[in-house]
Amino acid sequence: MKKTLHPPVFFTSAAFILATVVFTIATPAAAQALFSAIQTWILENASWFYILTVAIILLCVVFLAISRYGDIKLGPDHSQPDYRDVTWFAMLFSAGMGIGLMFFGVAEPVMHFVSPPVGDGGTIEAAREAMKITFFHWGLHAWAIYAIVGLILAFFSYRHGLPLTLRSALYPLIGNRIYGPIGHAVDIFAIIGTVFGIATSLGLGVAQINSGLNHLFGVPISVTSQIVLIIVASSLATLSVASGLDRGIRILSETNLALAVVLLLFVLVLGPTVFLLQTFVQNTGSYLSEIVDKTFNLYAYEPNDWIGGWTLFYWGWWIAWSPFVGLFIARVSRGRTIREFVRGVLFVPAGFTLLWMTVFGDTAIHFILIDGIHGFAERVAQDNSLALFAFLEQLPLSSITSMVAIAMVLVFFVTSADSGALVVDLLASGGAENSPVWQRIFWSSLMGVVAIALLLANGLEALQTATIASALPFSVILLLAVWGLFKALKLDATKRRIRYQTITRSPPPGNSQPWQRRLRNIVMMPKRGHVLRFMNDIVLPAMHAVANELRQQGYEAVVHEKGDNDEIRLEVQHHGELLDFAYAVWPLEQIRPALTPDEVDDEEERRFFRAEVFLREGGQDYDIMGWSQEDVIGDILDQYERHRQYLHMVHGSAAPEAES
Repeated sequence: MKKTLHPPVFFTSAAFILATVVFTIATPAAAQALFSAIQTWILENASWFYILTVAIILLCVVFLAISRYGDIKLGPDHSQPDYRDVTWFAMLFSAGMGIGLMFFGVAEPVMHFVSPPVGDGGTIEAAREAMKITFFHWGLHAWAIYAIVGLILAFFSYRHGLPLTLRSALYPLIGNRIYGPIGHAVDIFAIIGTVFGIATSLGLGVAQINSGLNHLFGVPISVTSQIVLIIVASSLATLSVASGLDRGIRILSETNLALAVVLLLFVLVLGPTVFLLQTFVQNTGSYLSEIVDKTFNLYAYEPNDWIGGWTLFYWGWWIAWSPFVGLFIARVSRGRTIREFVRGVLFVPAGFTLLWMTVFGDTAIHFILIDGIHGFAERVAQDNSLALFAFLEQLPLSSITSMVAIAMVLVFFVTSADSGALVVDLLASGGAENSPVWQRIFWSSLMGVVAIALLLANGLEALQTATIASALPFSVILLLAVWGLFKALKLDATKRRIRYQTITRSPPPGNSQPWQRRLRNIVMMPKRGHVLRFMNDIVLPAMHAVANELRQQGYEAVVHEKGDNDEIRLEVQHHGELLDFAYAVWPLEQIRPALTPDEVDDEEERRFFRAEVFLREGGQDYDIMGWSQEDVIGDILDQYERHRQYLHMVHGSAAPEAES
């Protein structure tokens, strides 16, 4: 328990959340008044800060994808992705947008069409503006917030060995103080924002499930019914979170993505297909052409409450959700490059989201504007949670599709709660991934309790206020974390550049051996035993020779033999804030392609091993099998010289000196 529970973070965040729950349930009128006052203050005084924060984040994410930093891996250089692309995307989609798309896919375009922020409703211009606003709220901005948090966490954890918590992002700014009160405060704010953000989604989800059950089976729409639904769904989430990431969450995510695609195609084919294809192209173009204007539009010259109920709510929702979704994305994105990560997290889910909004939103507008279906818009405006079911009622097989929709909302509910509990547990345990099941169950249950408490305090309005308010302090932390990320990326890029510079004072490896021997090393396919013998007879003495000489010069050098992968490693420890040097050799299994017709085609016969060089950044993609001891020593010295040059460029006069 001491290893998997971080008391300052766990108890402080849990106590604050429980106190909020007790206050909300015990005095709902006072809680409602407090929430209203908080939302009013934020709308009047801090709306500009939310807008500017999200704009900065989007610009930073796009820059990272196209800059020189895009080639840096989220993990060691030799790492590979843990999940295939389809599974990865399914997890992103389910965790990032699921319930929101089901709730707002029909409701938001219709409500903007009927009552736009500026101008008259119910017109063709209002229809265009409704889809542009919907795209703006659900497009690149939302996924950029998720992407930057996921990128920060994955970079510092998988590439630099820091805990998989948000405090790690501040390491370039405050160093080891991230393990003190400042780091605790960062993780506490992240947990509070995550719990309230997920509670908002759960509240929206149960409201929609309740409306669907009422529509199909006459189940009464009431707070009591919704509390029962939260208890049932939270219980299912608890079972899923207890089963872990690779079973429960993965299976549910893939299942729900499949159901979402089927429902999307169903509406696309049976709805106004050509109209939808036309509007998708037009909506995308309009969205991209006006993205700068809408990004910075605060309606300062025509002040109204619209921005607080919509844009600020969404920005607060995305920011509050970002520790949860970002950490979850980081958890499943190890081994991808920054460019690949941004492409997958920013553009692919955003593209699917915008297609979803077009198919459901424009079909609903088509029902009102062109088909003239009476009463549809009024039903949506009267009860947002009923919008999807009123929409499906206009299409064939409405009973079946409504049941599918209820099942999808329920599964999205469960995946949000269980993956959210997994993430909050990581934050509260200092990044420990093998925490006891009871900790994940605690957080899963607490999220359900918070959702119930906020429903009792005036439902959706309380959910919106809690989300916006919890996102305010975290926005400041997020901007500092982005600054820390760029500072660390600059150092990483500097080290990569130095690593590949040619150092002419040492002969290139292999030049001291006859060319015939070098050719034999190229064409041979050694077995594992051969490589291990080479490492023991040649590499290990070379490392000991360098280590002995370094110790004589006053440095602390250690040779580690027989690691987890049979690797051997030389470390030069500098202590303090200077990065230690590590040079390791691993026996790595490879399969060589058949290069000539005479070579064997059997894959097993073509298996061989390489003596691969690894630095702290990961595998260096070159093999030293067959080198002489002098060549190996020369390579160690070359890499160490590059390392010292890096330390000199980064720290200046603080480069390591021998102890006197």
